[in-house]
Amino acid sequence: MMNSCRAAPINPETAPRPDRDIQDRKHNAERTKNEILAAATREFAEHGLSGARVDAIAARTRTTKRMIYYYFGGKEKLYIAVLEKAYADIRAMEGALRLDQLHPKAAIRRLVEATFEYDEAHPDFIRLVILENIHRAKYLAASRAIRDLNITAIDTLAAILQRGRSLGVFREHVDPVDVHMLISAFCFFRVSNSATFGTLFGRDLSAPDLRMSHKQMIADAVIYLLERVREDERSIDFDAPHVTEIKDVRQRPQQRGAGVDHCAIKPTGRPNDHPFRQRRDADDSGSEN
Repeated sequence: MMNSCRAAPINPETAPRPDRDIQDRKHNAERTKNEILAAATREFAEHGLSGARVDAIAARTRTTKRMIYYYFGGKEKLYIAVLEKAYADIRAMEGALRLDQLHPKAAIRRLVEATFEYDEAHPDFIRLVILENIHRAKYLAASRAIRDLNITAIDTLAAILQRGRSLGVFREHVDPVDVHMLISAFCFFRVSNSATFGTLFGRDLSAPDLRMSHKQMIADAVIYLLERVREDERSIDFDAPHVTEIKDVRQRPQQRGAGVDHCAIKPTGRPNDHPFRQRRDADDSGSEN
């Protein structure tokens, strides 16, 4: 007589699911890689490429040196991956601003302010860029991903400038790469040179009032550069608008013991008379149209 038995019902919560196991492994792998990249970012920013140690990176994480080599293949490749992540993060921040939905002047101001705040909040990014310049961009040049990522920054600016020209608020013939450099230079310098600049000139660049003033100043300056204004309000060479006379005195005979004064500049008006200070409120009031 055949003995029959009924199989116990399978609990779907505990039953093996190969697809879920694969997803879990992928999720854990991505989490581990992100932890390694975060730790490596701090290690490289603090000690540079030559001074950074893979053992120290492993000690900062819940993984091992062997796993770091498994995921990234070596210290230099890990350094390139850190650079790629750093540039991807700042480009992602810019993409999230949705600048295409703002009036061109408002979009420029938003981009400048966001760049300013991002650089202030990410000093490790600033240090990595300094480090890569010491290496003369050797490792950055090895990454096609970084080059492709940074094209988006210029495309974004170019689109804003084109919309501004179409609306008649921005002037012609402004290179978006130059605008990107202007924004980056000021925001980057405030972080990279804060210690030396503060020591030399007695300015605490982290002071809240000064931070706010500088953020507004660079936004105003960029917008002023881009504005389409009457020809008599701005010189072709973008001289400061409150300076009306630059007198070359190099050919004058110098008095004995006198310092060489290459240019005598005659200012007109007080600093508060600066045209872009006067127009700033008007610009912003119409920037949401």
